[in-house]
Amino acid sequence: MEVKTSLLDNMIGVGDMVLLEPLSEDSFLDNLRKRFDHNEIYTYIGSVVISMNPYRSLPIYTPDKVEEYRNRNFYELSPHIYALADEAYRSLRDQDKDQCILITGESGAGKTEASKLVMSYVAAVCGKGQEVNKVKEQLLQSNPVLEAFGNAKTVRNDNSSRFGKYMDIEFDFKGDPLGGVISNYLLEKSRVVKQPRGERNFHIFYQLLSGASDDTLKKLKLDRDFSKYNYLSLDSAVVNGLDDAANFRTVRNAMQIVGFMEDEVQSVLELVAAVLKLGNIEFKPESRSNGTDESRIKDKNDLKEMCELLGIEQSVLERAFSYRTVEAKMEKVSTTLNVAQAYYARDALAKNLYSRLFTWLVTRINESIKAQAKTRHKVMGVLDIYGFEIFEDNSFEQFIINYCNEKLQQIFIELTLREEQEEYVREGIEWTNIEYFNNAVICDLIENNQNGILAMLDEECLRPGTVTDETFLDKLNTICAEHQHFESRLSKNSKFLTDHSLPHNCFRIQHYAGKVLYRVESFVDKNNDLLYRDLSQAMYKANHSLIKQLFPEGNPAKVNLKRPPTAGSQFKTSVGTLMRNLQTKNPNYIRCIKPNDKKASHIFTDSLVCHQVRYLGLMENVRVRRAGYAFRQAYEPCLERYKMLCKKTWPHWNGPAREGVEVLMADLQVPAEEFSYGRSKIFIRNPRTLFFLEERRRQCLQDLASLIQKIYRGWKCRTQFLLLKKSQIVVAAWYRRFAQQKKYQKIKSATTVMQSYARGWQARKLLRELKYQKRCKEAVTTIAAFWHGTQVRREYRKFFRANAGKKIYDFTIQRIMQKYFLGLKTTLPSMSPIDKNWPVRPYRFLDGVHKELRRIFHLWRCKKYREKFTEERKAVYEEKLEASEIFKDKKALYPSSVSQPFKGDYLEISKNPKYQKLNSAVDEKVLLADVVNKINRANGKGTARIFLLTKKSVLLADQKTGQVKASVPLPDVASVSVSTQSDGFFALKLKEGSASAVKGDFLLSSERLIEIITKLHRIGATTADRDQLNIDISDEFLVQFKQDKVCVKFIQGGPKNGSGVSCKRKNNRLLEVSVPTTA
Repeated sequence: MEVKTSLLDNMIGVGDMVLLEPLSEDSFLDNLRKRFDHNEIYTYIGSVVISMNPYRSLPIYTPDKVEEYRNRNFYELSPHIYALADEAYRSLRDQDKDQCILITGESGAGKTEASKLVMSYVAAVCGKGQEVNKVKEQLLQSNPVLEAFGNAKTVRNDNSSRFGKYMDIEFDFKGDPLGGVISNYLLEKSRVVKQPRGERNFHIFYQLLSGASDDTLKKLKLDRDFSKYNYLSLDSAVVNGLDDAANFRTVRNAMQIVGFMEDEVQSVLELVAAVLKLGNIEFKPESRSNGTDESRIKDKNDLKEMCELLGIEQSVLERAFSYRTVEAKMEKVSTTLNVAQAYYARDALAKNLYSRLFTWLVTRINESIKAQAKTRHKVMGVLDIYGFEIFEDNSFEQFIINYCNEKLQQIFIELTLREEQEEYVREGIEWTNIEYFNNAVICDLIENNQNGILAMLDEECLRPGTVTDETFLDKLNTICAEHQHFESRLSKNSKFLTDHSLPHNCFRIQHYAGKVLYRVESFVDKNNDLLYRDLSQAMYKANHSLIKQLFPEGNPAKVNLKRPPTAGSQFKTSVGTLMRNLQTKNPNYIRCIKPNDKKASHIFTDSLVCHQVRYLGLMENVRVRRAGYAFRQAYEPCLERYKMLCKKTWPHWNGPAREGVEVLMADLQVPAEEFSYGRSKIFIRNPRTLFFLEERRRQCLQDLASLIQKIYRGWKCRTQFLLLKKSQIVVAAWYRRFAQQKKYQKIKSATTVMQSYARGWQARKLLRELKYQKRCKEAVTTIAAFWHGTQVRREYRKFFRANAGKKIYDFTIQRIMQKYFLGLKTTLPSMSPIDKNWPVRPYRFLDGVHKELRRIFHLWRCKKYREKFTEERKAVYEEKLEASEIFKDKKALYPSSVSQPFKGDYLEISKNPKYQKLNSAVDEKVLLADVVNKINRANGKGTARIFLLTKKSVLLADQKTGQVKASVPLPDVASVSVSTQSDGFFALKLKEGSASAVKGDFLLSSERLIEIITKLHRIGATTADRDQLNIDISDEFLVQFKQDKVCVKFIQGGPKNGSGVSCKRKNNRLLEVSVPTTA
């Protein structure tokens, strides 16, 4: 069963300010403070959300919270920004109503974070899929890019948005995002060239210098040191909690996700670097011959680097900083710029360059995130714009920002009243007109096309002659002085009496949020926002692709002598477009409040919050909402919440919900003028009526809780008693079992003792009987033995004289031999021929028999051992035996060959396809195939050869090609010579006069020398028509090479560069082989 909840449950203070009783500014602030102290940062005014900046992370934005507020009624849970986002999204998806979310508040109040939370919630609850996720990711990743280029650190906020942003997110019929469109308003471009004390320039400058790689900075001609750039303030260059290097990586990644190409990113960074370089350009005065002053650039290095970045000729830009060309019809007049004008031109170029770059970024992002489908889309707009600003020194920027907030307040009042009226009509409730302050008169004061302040400012800027801020103020005093919301030093409302509370060069406007004093200084310049045509044309001549797009008016072929629109008129047009857009959508409001100026948590400054409550018009909002009925609720949740107050509706009401509510209200005797019945809702006029219902519900819940506690306690006591009773039965049963077991153990122990005594007595009685029987048997046996002895002696007396001694001797010897052979049978050694164990002879006279039996047994077990051999194994052992006869104790290499089996064909001639040609050239079976080294007599070095041995011949072949190099029949081999040492050298000596001896003997080297010579010797021994091969083992022997005989001498001692055997030619008659000394 789902647990029903409500805004009124577990309420800290009042969750909806409409229900605040009594309503006053003090009670309003007390309620905000109480909720803020308990980490309740969200409060409602009807459908408006008040958001307090906590200046710390709170665990209220988790995925579980998203699911908690998903598809829930707006007032069903405690106030939260997710509730408003869900209400807007569901209205858009299910009712096909375009939505807009207006987020307002002063700098540092949390507007940007609020917009992020709204977008992240919508992204979390909408559909899934590869394309949908891509669109969501692009929409979310557009924020880091715009924040880097449009946000800055101010005294009030470390991440303050210095531009207004409106994003239209487009959805399909299922509620899945398709794309979006971003509009930007009034970037604070003056921050590029000058920042107030304690503030920074835009984030991107610091992020670029901190996070870019050394290679990137080198390409951009930049240095990491902030102090080298005049446009960057140094007192707040580093901000605690901001990692500029990490944020730069985040921005690069976000630009890639949004869809920026790598060359576009590089172009953007080049323009940012150019702005920094531009700020380092300084001017010096220089007098001309005609007495006028002109400016010259002090150090042209920064100008040169900037021109290289943008692809501009240095001379063109240098001239644009020194001269100004004015065109009038067919005439061109060129005038020089003094130092002040040159600095103005430099700063104007920097501001325009950065502002147009920002506008291009917004346009480029829109190209990537715009919806591709051409069908009609549902739209949700999110407006994140400056709140009302009242500073000690208010200028042109604050004037147009407050104008925008006046327009937003106007549309807020209109839409709120319209929404109230539509709901009353929809529910059939009589509508009564509500009196409220209409700020249309203030909007008209500012935007009127004839006498509005903006119109007069534009007229003053366009007027020929000398135009100053003072002339503009004089004009205001002339035309607007009688306006009830305008005040100046000379106010006609005061009948031309001097108002000493106003400083000179100032005027004051009574806004809906309070009086604001504006200083007219630089109003005209900021409204003009002029960029000299020479600079525009210089920028257009750049080879940089992006620069040409940013300064299209610099094209000489499209020279427009018409004055560009002023900043005020542009903003007025943008605001008008925004208002028309908002009026076509269903509005949702988030009012952001900053609790303190210290950016600290848990601090609530009453004066600061009160100031914001006033200029946000929150009290006015509550009064408008409460002008009719303060609270309204659908019949079903109302009946569900209060049905326990009436016996007729508790616990279940079976009829329609409206009838149940009527019965309930009648039973409670609530006055009829305090509520009205709509078609689907009940409307309660006064908050005290609602609090009366809540108090009755609280008392009823206490009574119900007491009843539930009583029933629960009774059930718990009964359960406890039954449990104790069951436990007592179990304990008693276990105790009785234990007692019976103990009694049984005693009886069993006594019985065992009695049984042991009885069995002992019976055993002793039986033992006595058995002993008596044994003694009787022993006595009988003794008597019988004596009797038999007497009988035997009596018999032998008859034969004693007839050779009885010899018979006794033979019998004794026979018994001894029988015992000897039977004992030998059990003590024979193992069947291993090498086992030398043999039983010890028992008697000396058996010595000859004992030795003969040992010899016979050894021959017999050797025979048995030989019978186990196969023919192949016999041949191997015969070869090993023959090798032993030839080399044992004669050749030092022999011991290491004993454990190695003679394999023969080591190259697998018949199987290896590499030697297929060589195999086909040999007709007989190959007995041995291995690789040997043929020693060259010229230098003693070896050449690898394949050595093949058959029953008839020896063959030497090339290892790589397999081609036969030499074939020697075995009868032509006279002898083999080897050394006594551990080398593998051997010489095949051929018979003189044979066909094979033409080239002389062969001197070879092989690791398997023992096997090769053994097989050669064995073949000669097994052939009847052939002489046995002679094997000469000596450390010095002669070898015949063609006509010469060379002595091969073996010496001890290793070679200089290794531990192996080496052969060197000493002279024409001597080859010396060095053999390492073996340990």
